[in-house]
Amino acid sequence: MLNRLEMIRIFCAAADAGSFKEAAVRLGISPQAVTRAVKELERLQGEMLFHRNTRQVRITSFGEALAERARNSLNQLDGLFERGAAAPEDPMSGLVRLAAPSALGRRYLLPLIDELATAYPGLRFDLRFNDQLADVVGEKIDIGVRIGVLRENRFVVRRLGKARLYTVATPKFLRKHGKPNNVEELQAMPHTGILDRDTGRLWPWMFSRERQMNAAGARFQCDDSETEYLIVKSGQAIGQIAGFLVEQDIADGKLVAVMEDYEPEPWEMYLYRPQRGPMPARLRLVFDTLAQALGAR
Repeated sequence: MLNRLEMIRIFCAAADAGSFKEAAVRLGISPQAVTRAVKELERLQGEMLFHRNTRQVRITSFGEALAERARNSLNQLDGLFERGAAAPEDPMSGLVRLAAPSALGRRYLLPLIDELATAYPGLRFDLRFNDQLADVVGEKIDIGVRIGVLRENRFVVRRLGKARLYTVATPKFLRKHGKPNNVEELQAMPHTGILDRDTGRLWPWMFSRERQMNAAGARFQCDDSETEYLIVKSGQAIGQIAGFLVEQDIADGKLVAVMEDYEPEPWEMYLYRPQRGPMPARLRLVFDTLAQALGAR
């Protein structure tokens, strides 16, 4: 039994050809197959679609009306398979959903998004700035930035460089508490801790040669790296902060890096998209813009 889509295609070919035999030639099937398809469609419709005898075939009024509707439906269906048929007329329009660590997103991605939004008014942005790892499938992420280990081998990845971790405090804090020389002295000072929302525990501080410091005794704990940075910059605590947040402050003398011999290995920073395959022009634009700007940072 023919599927209904094929039945409609055969019927339209017969209506256009005005002959079951000619329709069969055009479709590369037998005249009997055309006859069977038309009879089945007539049964389903409860109407005659063609007047026919041994010498000729004439489409009925009902058949003409059905053929018109069927052609429109087939054209719409065929259009779905044309390249970019479902895409907006302007290739630089539509939604782009981005994920990034909160501080990096606010400080570096937002200015780039502002430029793109100004240059391409048709673009829309859904920004997911969070220090927890994004659920790229559940949140339907198009493009993301990640710092640290990236284990998903299905991702399309661009390495952007490395992110250093500095142990920093204000000059005022260090005048009051002194400079720590080791992990034990550091742990005795007022320090910060970042909460891992998945476990409810504080992330340990990382140091060279795989040394760690338990941050459970932190005087200030928060779940956002930019908040931690602001606490450290206020002079209330010492913290371990990503370089992209503090390097300018260190250069300006507003923060001081300590325990530099303990500095851990830098973390890799990646730009990714979650799956391989065709990439719409709007996503390519945003991906390449971020890659160029963040890679040159």
